[in-house]
Amino acid sequence: MIERRPFSSLGGANHGWLDAKHHFSFAGYHDAQRMGWGALRVWNDDTIAANTGFPPHPHSDMEIITYVRDGAITHQDNLGNHGRTEAGDVQVMSAGSGIQHAEYNRESETTRIFQIWIIPDSRGGKPTWGAKPFPKGDRAGRFVTLASGQPGDDDALPIRADARVLGLTLAAGQSADYAFAANRCGYLVPAKGAIEVNGQRVDARDGLAIRNEPTLHVVALDDAEVVLVDTAP
Repeated sequence: MIERRPFSSLGGANHGWLDAKHHFSFAGYHDAQRMGWGALRVWNDDTIAANTGFPPHPHSDMEIITYVRDGAITHQDNLGNHGRTEAGDVQVMSAGSGIQHAEYNRESETTRIFQIWIIPDSRGGKPTWGAKPFPKGDRAGRFVTLASGQPGDDDALPIRADARVLGLTLAAGQSADYAFAANRCGYLVPAKGAIEVNGQRVDARDGLAIRNEPTLHVVALDDAEVVLVDTAP
């Protein structure tokens, strides 16, 4: 089963400094049919104005993955972590028993991110934060695991959930495949460019909810950048 969710159908709110689109129910947007997908709970498409950002606020019991599409995001938290994550790179925060953090666009240009929340396998635990560069050239023509709680994904940022977050870049006309294990859920969003997935067109920033599909065959209609989450049901 593959269900396309057009960008135009997403919920959201424009706060001036933040233009947020929500693939799933979040904050003031509620849709009983879009409460999550497997262990994936939130996928926000955020556009953050220059020299603005999210002031300090708390989280607990959530794996929060930030994929930077354009610009850069600067993180700081009450554990003393501080870092700047640039376009194409990824940061992960395991909120665990509780953490307070802030996310700022300190740049002179607009920053665009995907913020992805995945429900952890268990509650509590020591909160952690980490970031890592993932050069787009390294994932040209193939899916690369960016964050994972799966054994063997040693090059990915660790998360505490039975899930993977993967990235892919394709030049127009190129293709790539991804095989799911049995009984998995997938959610795919092109950050840039139009693609076809198992013959279905998906435009930039559309969502694609996937279940009971053993393999995805992705063909780039334009130069494309793709993010995929693979989770337990």
